[in-house]
Amino acid sequence: MKNKTVWITGASSGIGAAMAKTFSAAGADIILSGRRVEALEETQSALKTDSLILPFDTTDYDTLAKHVETAWAWKGRVDVLANNAGISQRSLALHTEPQVYTRLINVDLIAPIWLTQLNLPKMAAAGGANIIAISSVAGRIGAPLRTAYCAAKHGLIGYMDALRAEVELAHDIKVLNVLPGSVATNVDVNALSGDGDTFGKRDENIQNGSDPMDCAAAILKAMEAGDRELIFAEGLELQVAEMRHENPEQLFTLLGQMGAQTAAAFEAGEDGKGY
Repeated sequence: MKNKTVWITGASSGIGAAMAKTFSAAGADIILSGRRVEALEETQSALKTDSLILPFDTTDYDTLAKHVETAWAWKGRVDVLANNAGISQRSLALHTEPQVYTRLINVDLIAPIWLTQLNLPKMAAAGGANIIAISSVAGRIGAPLRTAYCAAKHGLIGYMDALRAEVELAHDIKVLNVLPGSVATNVDVNALSGDGDTFGKRDENIQNGSDPMDCAAAILKAMEAGDRELIFAEGLELQVAEMRHENPEQLFTLLGQMGAQTAAAFEAGEDGKGY
Protein backbone atom coordinates (compact mmCIF):
# COMPACT_ATOMS: atom_id res chain seq x y z
CA MET A 1 0.00 0.00 0.00
CA LYS A 2 3.02 2.31 0.03
CA ASN A 3 2.45 5.47 -2.04
CA LYS A 4 -1.23 4.58 -2.41
CA THR A 5 -4.01 6.99 -1.46
CA VAL A 6 -7.07 5.59 0.33
CA TRP A 7 -10.23 7.68 0.78
CA ILE A 8 -12.53 6.47 3.56
CA THR A 9 -15.98 7.85 4.36
CA GLY A 10 -17.40 7.37 7.83
CA ALA A 11 -13.81 7.45 9.10
CA SER A 12 -14.59 9.00 12.47
CA SER A 13 -15.36 5.72 14.25
CA GLY A 14 -16.09 2.02 13.94
CA ILE A 15 -15.03 0.12 10.84
CA GLY A 16 -14.06 3.34 9.05
CA ALA A 17 -11.60 4.42 11.73
CA ALA A 18 -10.24 0.88 11.94
CA MET A 19 -9.71 0.81 8.17
CA ALA A 20 -7.86 4.11 8.33
CA LYS A 21 -5.46 2.76 10.97
CA THR A 22 -5.01 -0.57 9.18
CA PHE A 23 -4.39 0.88 5.71
CA SER A 24 -2.07 3.52 7.17
CA ALA A 25 -0.07 0.85 8.99
CA ALA A 26 0.30 -0.88 5.61
CA GLY A 27 1.83 2.29 4.15
CA ALA A 28 -1.09 4.10 2.50
CA ASP A 29 -1.83 7.82 2.77
CA ILE A 30 -5.34 8.36 4.07
CA ILE A 31 -8.16 10.81 3.32
CA LEU A 32 -10.55 10.88 6.27
CA SER A 33 -14.13 11.94 5.62
CA GLY A 34 -17.11 12.26 7.93
CA ARG A 35 -19.20 14.96 9.55
CA ARG A 36 -17.48 15.22 12.95
CA VAL A 37 -14.14 16.99 12.62
CA GLU A 38 -13.03 16.33 16.21
CA ALA A 39 -13.64 12.60 15.78
CA LEU A 40 -11.76 12.62 12.47
CA GLU A 41 -8.87 14.36 14.20
CA GLU A 42 -8.83 11.62 16.82
CA THR A 43 -8.60 9.00 14.09
CA GLN A 44 -5.89 11.03 12.37
CA SER A 45 -3.78 11.12 15.53
CA ALA A 46 -3.38 7.33 15.36
CA LEU A 47 -2.17 7.20 11.76
CA LYS A 48 1.41 6.50 10.73
CA THR A 49 1.31 8.10 7.27
CA ASP A 50 0.21 11.35 5.63
CA SER A 51 -3.48 12.11 6.05
CA LEU A 52 -6.02 14.69 4.99
CA ILE A 53 -9.21 15.52 6.88
CA LEU A 54 -11.95 16.21 4.34
CA PRO A 55 -15.20 16.68 6.29
CA PHE A 56 -18.60 16.71 4.59
CA ASP A 57 -22.06 15.18 4.66
CA THR A 58 -22.24 12.46 2.00
CA THR A 59 -25.87 13.40 1.24
CA ASP A 60 -24.96 17.03 0.44
CA TYR A 61 -24.98 16.16 -3.24
CA ASP A 62 -24.39 19.71 -4.49
CA THR A 63 -20.94 19.78 -2.86
CA LEU A 64 -19.70 16.25 -3.62
CA ALA A 65 -18.02 17.14 -6.93
CA LYS A 66 -15.98 19.81 -5.16
CA HIS A 67 -14.84 17.33 -2.52
CA VAL A 68 -13.85 14.81 -5.18
CA GLU A 69 -11.64 17.46 -6.80
CA THR A 70 -10.03 18.22 -3.43
CA ALA A 71 -9.39 14.54 -2.73
CA TRP A 72 -7.75 13.93 -6.10
CA ALA A 73 -5.68 17.12 -5.93
CA TRP A 74 -4.10 16.12 -2.60
CA LYS A 75 -1.83 13.33 -3.92
CA GLY A 76 -2.81 13.36 -7.58
CA ARG A 77 -4.92 10.22 -7.41
CA VAL A 78 -7.26 8.08 -5.31
CA ASP A 79 -6.24 4.44 -5.45
CA VAL A 80 -8.90 3.12 -3.07
CA LEU A 81 -12.35 4.55 -2.38
CA ALA A 82 -13.95 2.97 0.69
CA ASN A 83 -17.67 3.74 0.90
CA ASN A 84 -18.22 3.12 4.60
CA ALA A 85 -20.48 5.94 5.85
CA GLY A 86 -23.88 4.63 6.84
CA ILE A 87 -26.66 4.41 9.38
CA SER A 88 -28.74 1.48 10.59
CA GLN A 89 -32.33 1.04 11.77
CA ARG A 90 -34.20 -0.52 14.68
CA SER A 91 -37.95 -0.33 14.06
CA LEU A 92 -40.81 -2.48 12.86
CA ALA A 93 -42.06 -1.58 9.38
CA LEU A 94 -45.58 -1.35 10.79
CA HIS A 95 -44.50 1.60 12.93
CA THR A 96 -41.93 3.28 10.66
CA GLU A 97 -42.59 6.61 8.97
CA PRO A 98 -41.98 6.67 5.18
CA GLN A 99 -39.51 9.53 5.63
CA VAL A 100 -37.20 7.16 7.52
CA TYR A 101 -36.85 5.07 4.36
CA THR A 102 -35.96 8.13 2.31
CA ARG A 103 -33.31 9.26 4.78
CA LEU A 104 -31.72 5.89 5.30
CA ILE A 105 -31.65 4.96 1.61
CA ASN A 106 -30.12 8.36 0.85
CA VAL A 107 -27.31 7.78 3.34
CA ASP A 108 -26.66 4.09 2.73
CA LEU A 109 -27.31 3.77 -1.01
CA ILE A 110 -27.70 6.99 -3.00
CA ALA A 111 -24.75 8.77 -1.35
CA PRO A 112 -22.18 6.02 -2.06
CA ILE A 113 -23.50 5.74 -5.60
CA TRP A 114 -23.02 9.49 -6.10
CA LEU A 115 -19.50 9.46 -4.68
CA THR A 116 -18.52 6.42 -6.71
CA GLN A 117 -19.96 7.85 -9.93
CA LEU A 118 -18.04 11.10 -9.46
CA ASN A 119 -14.79 9.19 -8.93
CA LEU A 120 -15.24 6.69 -11.77
CA PRO A 121 -14.06 8.83 -14.73
CA LYS A 122 -10.92 9.82 -12.84
CA MET A 123 -10.24 6.23 -11.84
CA ALA A 124 -10.62 5.05 -15.41
CA ALA A 125 -8.33 7.81 -16.70
CA ALA A 126 -5.75 6.89 -14.04
CA GLY A 127 -5.65 3.31 -15.31
CA GLY A 128 -7.46 1.60 -12.45
CA ALA A 129 -8.36 1.69 -8.78
CA ASN A 130 -10.14 -0.22 -6.03
CA ILE A 131 -13.64 0.45 -4.71
CA ILE A 132 -14.73 -0.99 -1.37
CA ALA A 133 -18.40 -0.95 -0.40
CA ILE A 134 -19.33 -1.72 3.19
CA SER A 135 -22.70 -3.45 2.92
CA SER A 136 -23.88 -5.95 5.55
CA VAL A 137 -25.13 -9.47 6.07
CA ALA A 138 -28.44 -7.57 6.04
CA GLY A 139 -27.64 -6.82 2.41
CA ARG A 140 -28.04 -10.52 1.70
CA ILE A 141 -30.96 -11.48 3.97
CA GLY A 142 -34.15 -9.81 5.21
CA ALA A 143 -33.37 -9.03 8.85
CA PRO A 144 -36.24 -8.01 11.15
CA LEU A 145 -36.30 -4.40 12.42
CA ARG A 146 -34.22 -3.37 9.41
CA THR A 147 -36.53 -3.08 6.38
CA ALA A 148 -35.06 0.26 5.25
CA TYR A 149 -31.51 -0.80 6.07
CA CYS A 150 -31.91 -4.07 4.18
CA ALA A 151 -33.36 -2.26 1.17
CA ALA A 152 -30.36 0.07 1.03
CA LYS A 153 -27.71 -2.59 1.63
CA HIS A 154 -29.25 -5.01 -0.88
CA GLY A 155 -29.25 -2.15 -3.37
CA LEU A 156 -25.62 -1.31 -2.68
CA ILE A 157 -24.56 -4.88 -3.42
CA GLY A 158 -26.58 -4.86 -6.64
CA TYR A 159 -25.08 -1.58 -7.82
CA MET A 160 -21.52 -2.64 -7.01
CA ASP A 161 -21.92 -6.07 -8.62
CA ALA A 162 -23.24 -4.50 -11.83
CA LEU A 163 -20.52 -1.84 -11.74
CA ARG A 164 -17.84 -4.50 -11.36
CA ALA A 165 -19.13 -6.27 -14.46
CA GLU A 166 -18.63 -3.06 -16.43
CA VAL A 167 -15.28 -1.80 -15.14
CA GLU A 168 -13.22 -4.73 -13.83
CA LEU A 169 -11.72 -5.83 -17.13
CA ALA A 170 -12.41 -2.73 -19.17
CA HIS A 171 -10.73 -0.27 -16.79
CA ASP A 172 -8.93 -2.37 -14.14
CA ILE A 173 -11.23 -1.01 -11.43
CA LYS A 174 -11.68 -3.68 -8.79
CA VAL A 175 -14.85 -3.75 -6.66
CA LEU A 176 -15.09 -5.45 -3.27
CA ASN A 177 -18.39 -5.84 -1.45
CA VAL A 178 -17.97 -6.32 2.30
CA LEU A 179 -20.78 -7.95 4.27
CA PRO A 180 -20.03 -7.64 7.98
CA GLY A 181 -22.09 -9.36 10.60
CA SER A 182 -22.05 -7.99 14.14
CA VAL A 183 -19.04 -5.73 14.70
CA ALA A 184 -18.56 -3.89 18.00
CA THR A 185 -19.32 -0.31 16.92
CA ASN A 186 -21.96 2.30 17.78
CA VAL A 187 -24.14 1.33 14.82
CA ASP A 188 -26.90 0.17 17.19
CA VAL A 189 -27.01 3.31 19.35
CA ASN A 190 -26.96 5.57 16.29
CA ALA A 191 -29.63 3.62 14.40
CA LEU A 192 -32.89 5.27 13.39
CA SER A 193 -36.12 4.45 15.18
CA GLY A 194 -39.53 4.42 13.53
CA ASP A 195 -40.06 8.17 13.85
CA GLY A 196 -36.58 9.04 12.63
CA ASP A 197 -35.09 9.75 16.05
CA THR A 198 -31.92 8.02 17.25
CA PHE A 199 -32.59 4.56 18.69
CA GLY A 200 -30.11 5.14 21.51
CA LYS A 201 -30.04 1.58 22.89
CA ARG A 202 -27.41 -1.12 22.91
CA ASP A 203 -27.79 -4.29 20.88
CA GLU A 204 -26.52 -7.46 22.54
CA ASN A 205 -25.17 -8.88 19.28
CA ILE A 206 -23.33 -5.66 18.43
CA GLN A 207 -21.93 -5.28 21.93
CA ASN A 208 -20.48 -8.80 21.71
CA GLY A 209 -19.46 -8.41 18.08
CA SER A 210 -16.09 -8.72 16.39
CA ASP A 211 -13.32 -6.19 16.86
CA PRO A 212 -13.44 -3.50 14.12
CA MET A 213 -9.67 -3.86 13.71
CA ASP A 214 -10.13 -7.54 12.84
CA CYS A 215 -12.74 -6.55 10.27
CA ALA A 216 -10.41 -3.91 8.78
CA ALA A 217 -7.55 -6.42 8.56
CA ALA A 218 -9.82 -8.87 6.73
CA ILE A 219 -10.89 -6.12 4.31
CA LEU A 220 -7.30 -5.21 3.46
CA LYS A 221 -6.40 -8.86 2.97
CA ALA A 222 -9.44 -9.45 0.73
CA MET A 223 -8.72 -6.38 -1.37
CA GLU A 224 -5.07 -7.29 -1.86
CA ALA A 225 -6.11 -10.83 -2.84
CA GLY A 226 -8.47 -9.46 -5.49
CA ASP A 227 -11.57 -10.87 -3.81
CA ARG A 228 -14.90 -9.58 -5.01
CA GLU A 229 -16.91 -10.30 -1.86
CA LEU A 230 -16.06 -10.71 1.80
CA ILE A 231 -18.59 -12.01 4.31
CA PHE A 232 -17.07 -11.04 7.66
CA ALA A 233 -19.32 -12.99 9.97
CA GLU A 234 -19.43 -16.15 12.01
CA GLY A 235 -21.93 -18.48 13.64
CA LEU A 236 -25.58 -17.99 12.78
CA GLU A 237 -24.92 -14.77 10.84
CA LEU A 238 -22.57 -16.55 8.47
CA GLN A 239 -24.95 -19.48 8.16
CA VAL A 240 -27.95 -17.35 7.17
CA ALA A 241 -25.87 -15.40 4.64
CA GLU A 242 -24.82 -18.64 2.97
CA MET A 243 -28.32 -20.13 3.31
CA ARG A 244 -29.78 -17.30 1.19
CA HIS A 245 -28.42 -19.05 -1.90
CA GLU A 246 -28.15 -22.64 -0.75
CA ASN A 247 -31.63 -23.07 0.73
CA PRO A 248 -33.72 -19.88 0.55
CA GLU A 249 -36.98 -21.54 1.61
CA GLN A 250 -35.38 -22.80 4.80
CA LEU A 251 -33.99 -19.32 5.42
CA PHE A 252 -37.37 -17.64 4.93
CA THR A 253 -38.98 -20.04 7.41
CA LEU A 254 -36.19 -19.48 9.93
CA LEU A 255 -36.35 -15.70 9.59
CA GLY A 256 -40.12 -15.78 9.89
CA GLN A 257 -39.81 -17.52 13.25
CA MET A 258 -37.03 -15.19 14.41
CA GLY A 259 -38.92 -12.17 13.15
CA ALA A 260 -42.06 -13.07 15.13
CA GLN A 261 -40.02 -13.50 18.30
CA THR A 262 -38.06 -10.31 17.72
CA ALA A 263 -41.19 -8.28 16.97
CA ALA A 264 -42.90 -9.52 20.12
CA ALA A 265 -39.89 -8.64 22.28
CA PHE A 266 -39.53 -5.27 20.59
CA GLU A 267 -43.21 -4.41 21.03
CA ALA A 268 -42.91 -5.36 24.70
CA GLY A 269 -40.01 -2.95 25.10
CA GLU A 270 -37.51 -5.64 26.05
CA ASP A 271 -33.92 -4.56 25.44
CA GLY A 272 -30.81 -6.66 24.89
CA LYS A 273 -32.57 -9.32 22.84
CA GLY A 274 -30.06 -9.40 20.02
CA TYR A 275 -31.77 -6.81 17.87
